[in-house]
Amino acid sequence: MKKLLMHICCANCSIYPLHNLLEQGFLIRGYWINPNIHPYLEYKSRLESVHKLQELMDLDIEYDDQYGLREFLRRVLHDEENRCAYCYTMRMEQTAQTAQKMGLDGFTTTLLVSPYQKFDMIKDIGNELGKRYAIEFYCADFRPGWKKTMQQSKEFGLYRQKYCGCIFSEMERYLKKGSSGR
Repeated sequence: MKKLLMHICCANCSIYPLHNLLEQGFLIRGYWINPNIHPYLEYKSRLESVHKLQELMDLDIEYDDQYGLREFLRRVLHDEENRCAYCYTMRMEQTAQTAQKMGLDGFTTTLLVSPYQKFDMIKDIGNELGKRYAIEFYCADFRPGWKKTMQQSKEFGLYRQKYCGCIFSEMERYLKKGSSGR
């Protein structure tokens, strides 16, 4: 039975990958690390929602509760077009390192469930980090479970965010909303 550390981006995106992996016989330990969520109240809402999901599903989750907006901005300012690559890398790299320290068989991420994320980029970064840290990156296309995971998050009464998480995705969401005449 393989033991995986699963990076948790949010409670909503966790449900389907958790069910899927548990059904396949994996032992899953969750890992919260999302230091660039903006604003801070959004970060706290998502963190509280993960705590709620942990109680509802009796999950084993490790929390790296650090709010790193300054570091994120320092890294991506003047290179905003590559911010997603940095965002994925910083979180998944910490997950890979932590999984290795815990002596687990591999790592994965709930980012793989969202149709709004860059699946191929996540896959490439995960595979590269797996090689770098000599630990397997478990890549599965969880996107077919997107609607199911969103429905179950509603049933659980979990906080449901409206954008990816960083200050730039928040801005883009509201600019799109404003341009559509809403």
